[in-house]
Amino acid sequence: MNRNRLYWILQFLGWGSFALINLFFVSLDRGLTFIQVGAFLSLAIFYLLSTQALRKVIKKYDWFNLRFSRLLVNTLLALTVLSVLNMTAQIIINLIFGTLDPEVDFRPVVISVNIFVSFLFYALWVMLYFLFHFLDNYNQSLKYQAKINEIQLNHLKSQLNPHFIFNALNSVRALVDEDPKKAKLAITQLSNILRFSLMMDKKRTIDFENEINTVKDYLNLESIRFEERLTVKYEIEPTAYDYKVPPMMLQTIVENAIKHGISNRVKGGLIEIKCYEGLTDDLVIQVKNSGQLVKPSVLNKKKDGGGHGISNTIQRLKLIYGNRSSFKIFNSGNDFVITEIKIPKQSLTLG
Repeated sequence: MNRNRLYWILQFLGWGSFALINLFFVSLDRGLTFIQVGAFLSLAIFYLLSTQALRKVIKKYDWFNLRFSRLLVNTLLALTVLSVLNMTAQIIINLIFGTLDPEVDFRPVVISVNIFVSFLFYALWVMLYFLFHFLDNYNQSLKYQAKINEIQLNHLKSQLNPHFIFNALNSVRALVDEDPKKAKLAITQLSNILRFSLMMDKKRTIDFENEINTVKDYLNLESIRFEERLTVKYEIEPTAYDYKVPPMMLQTIVENAIKHGISNRVKGGLIEIKCYEGLTDDLVIQVKNSGQLVKPSVLNKKKDGGGHGISNTIQRLKLIYGNRSSFKIFNSGNDFVITEIKIPKQSLTLG
């Protein structure tokens, strides 16, 4: 339903209810007459038309972009003018329907009370109108921001796939001449990983089980290339499978560990993956690999020395989880580097 149609529905419902409520209380006192029905309906119509006129003024002169002090002054002046006009309309309506009592209706206290009551009704209308406008704009801003985030996420994921394919093909190429049989097996595993990557490409988050299975396929593929130079260990707590993670996130971290850690060592090394539930109901993922982080300042760069791995992961975590996630990479002793990620159970729901 568009906003203009919703506005008119609420206008008719609101002022129609105003007339019906007044008629109900009048009927409790002395019964209803056609004159009273006509008078209250006429007053409700005046309220509807006058608030519509105020709406046109607000939109024409763009009150929503005024400073708050200026908006407040304009609103109070408008409400005062409308209240006086409403009092005048009440006198005219009573005169038309023959219900005007000059001795009562023209008394200063009666006029003051009627103006004050009209002011309250108009103030309520303005408050609801402004509230609806600001909430609607806020909702539109959230949808816009969510769309921008989605575009950025898709761009980041589009960077990951070529990065991963390039590394994987290099692994397969190294086996073609050395061991064609292993190369064939590696191609099959690579095909499985790529199939999963294409299936998950449009998803913001996926089940942890799917992600860890892909990582295992990838490390099996790398084990063919590195043979005894690569040792892999897993410590996965059952509670980790209750979480969802960004697709290819853990995969990217493991690739980074292989490329910048294991492949640079003649003796190879260790990849150890630990996943468990933290004390604050978040998933803690630790990837420990042989090597040393030479330049910790790399996290502040757009590229982590050879691609988009680390900076890409940090940006995706920020877009999906806001400030509720964390990313750390640090040296552990003289032989290992630990990458630690913490993510909550739910991602942000924008739009």
